[in-house]
Order: sequence, then structure tokens, then C-alpha cells
Amino acid sequence: MKNIIIIFLSIFLFGMNQSLNAQSKNMDAVTVQVDGLGCPFCAYGLEKKFKELKGIKKVKIEMETGIMDFEFPTEQQLSISKVEQQVEKAGYTPVSVVITRADGSVETTENNEVADDESDTKSLAFFVAGNCDMCKARIERAAKKVDGVQVANWNKETKQLTVEVIPTVMQDEIASTVAQSGHDTKSAKADATTYKNLPGCCQYDRVQ
Repeated sequence: MKNIIIIFLSIFLFGMNQSLNAQSKNMDAVTVQVDGLGCPFCAYGLEKKFKELKGIKKVKIEMETGIMDFEFPTEQQLSISKVEQQVEKAGYTPVSVVITRADGSVETTENNEVADDESDTKSLAFFVAGNCDMCKARIERAAKKVDGVQVANWNKETKQLTVEVIPTVMQDEIASTVAQSGHDTKSAKADATTYKNLPGCCQYDRVQ
């Protein structure tokens, strides 16, 4: 009788394990970097807003990096734009989104954007103040908001933003847009309030 009970429990636990594994296989893994998280209350508000999405599981937020990870049922096909909308509804700015589907395919903010014609471009490089990887993501995202900017890369060590743009795009236009995100350039300065609202790790020495 004892052996029968042990066998029954083994079969039951095996079935439970298979069920949990199947559930994991049917979940998409989502990573979103969020700009503006300054305290645990901010993180709580962000998590609460995302829990409006039925089926969300394993929500984890890292305050230091502003990165939130969670899982979501693949059958619901959560989109990058929907993730960004939820971040904005919570009062914050989405910096980047990566969705790894249950089938192994990956969607990112980068490959979700429509590229401009690359047949005729020019390179520009100029100084942008910043400190960390969150700054890098914010600066590059701001630069790409300018129509005609195809590639943007900010170097944390040299503080140089290098962009590939169509010929009609001017450097001052990009610098102005980047400054609006909170980062000083030599030709355009961030608003004092916008600068103060940056996370502590991003508050660089202001350009004089």
C-alpha cells in the first residue's frame, strides 16, 4: 500500500511539473527599460499599472537600472507599442523594449522602427553630457525622434553622439531634441526642471 501511494505521488508531481513547464513555454519574456523611476513608490506605481494586463506574471523591477522584466501569455501577442503605452500611462518614459516570444523569436524597439532610405546619408558627431547606460538609451532614443536620423550611438567614455542622417538633417536640430530629454550639448542646454527630474545616476555635471 505504501509503495502504491509513493507511485501515485510521483505520477502526480511529475504531472504538475509538466504542467508548469508547458505554462512557461506558452509565455513571452518581456524586458522594458523605463526612464524616471526615482523611488520604490515609483516602481510600485509602474507595477500596478502593468498588472492591469490580464495574465502578467513574474514582474521584477530593478531600481538602479530602471529595467522591468515580466512574462505574458504568448497567445495574447503583447506588442511593443502596448508595452510603451502602459509605461506612459504610469507617468514614465519607455526607453527600450525587448520581447522574446515563446517560439524563440525576438522583437525589439530597434527592429520595430521603419528605417529611412540609406542610399544617401552623412555622419555627424558632437558632445552630449551624460553618465551611464540609462543616459545612453535616453540620448539615443531622443536623437532618433528627429526625422531622418537612421542610426544613433552615444559613447559613455567620450560623451560623443554619432549619428547617421539624411543630408537635410542639421546637427542643431538633433542637439535641441536631445537637450529636451535632459542632456546638455555645446549648442543646446537642458531645461533645469527636466535635468532635476533625471534619475540620480544620470545627473551629470552641467555644461557651462
